[in-house]
Amino acid sequence: MQKHTLPIQTEFGLVRCARQIDAERIVEMAGKLAAHHGDTPTLTAHDLIRDISGENPSLYVLVAEADGELVGYVALCRLIRLQFGLRGIDMHHLFTEASFRGRGVGNSLVEASKIKANALSCGYMTVGTHPDNHKAQAFYEALGFERKDAHPPRFSIQIGA
Repeated sequence: MQKHTLPIQTEFGLVRCARQIDAERIVEMAGKLAAHHGDTPTLTAHDLIRDISGENPSLYVLVAEADGELVGYVALCRLIRLQFGLRGIDMHHLFTEASFRGRGVGNSLVEASKIKANALSCGYMTVGTHPDNHKAQAFYEALGFERKDAHPPRFSIQIGA
């Protein structure tokens, strides 16, 4: 089996690791996601650059790009199951611009997240949803995530080399 690496070419464009120059646009999309959930965003480009930069970033962000424009992103945070020595990653945010939904952007961002998780030697990936977001829950289950017994709903998938 061929080892996959980032960036990945897709039908809509490209999925790649975020760069500092992307920060303002990612902050804009994060604000849209926050508003959707009834939150008031306070994230700044400076905050984001701080968290995605350096040798050991506290956050990994991948972006979906179509015709040179960012149309989605996923934010990944490290996890660990220390008692098992098992690294994991949490899909903290997944966002696609409304005009690009249904075009494979979300699927591609999840697949790219698995590639990133594998590169970070992670054995699993998790994600949570709002209890009423049945569409997102069905999306993750269709991608092979297993629903966990939790409230709010949590999902997990094994990542393997």
